[in-house]
Amino acid sequence: MHLWLVLRRLKPVEAGSVLSQALFDHFCGDMDDNLREMGVGDLTVPKRMQAFGEAFYGRTAAYDFALTAGHGALAQAFCKNILASRDIEQAGLLASYAEAAIATLNGLDDAAFVGGAWKFPVPDQVGTVS
Repeated sequence: MHLWLVLRRLKPVEAGSVLSQALFDHFCGDMDDNLREMGVGDLTVPKRMQAFGEAFYGRTAAYDFALTAGHGALAQAFCKNILASRDIEQAGLLASYAEAAIATLNGLDDAAFVGGAWKFPVPDQVGTVS
């Protein structure tokens, strides 16, 4: 979810596509390393990485669509994809957090955002939306 939030904010930034690709490549490299540390075999890692990539892009498309449909739709998307279709109440809190993070990121000028002069909101300090 956090990667989606950052990549989403990078879209309107000049040279954002280069930064997005570098961030996604770093994420994939980290995932690859973790799979290998967990003992996944060399022949299986590429298949798992392809599945991760497909899942990530599917989820980001679902989150983008849900975001335009409103808080409830975003909560439903998070419930399905992050919470294994359990606990819609927690998914609603997660949607509130994502909305607060989007507002924070959108409130930054491009230089501050790209420079990393920001933090995600503190989850316990994010209000809820009914």
